[in-house]
Amino acid sequence: FYLKELNYMEWKIVGIFAAVCTTIGFIPQIVKGIRTKRLDDVSPAMYILLMFGVSLWISYGIHLGDMIIIVANSAAVSFSALILILRYKYIRQK
Repeated sequence: FYLKELNYMEWKIVGIFAAVCTTIGFIPQIVKGIRTKRLDDVSPAMYILLMFGVSLWISYGIHLGDMIIIVANSAAVSFSALILILRYKYIRQK
């Protein structure tokens, strides 16, 4: 099976690609929210839980000394916080 045969550097590339894909996944929600000025259908509980889980990933990345985990999850926390901030800002403006 090919996945067992990947070397360390190849796994790093897989990790970087996975981190980029999962991190940029927040951008469409942010762009849509900024364009429509509407994020009231976004679940704050989901984003709060996500931020908690991602914060634990950051801690785990620090423990391992893995910059891929640290950077990707730091960006994910930032993007999640931005979505929540925009949500509350747009709800207040109504």
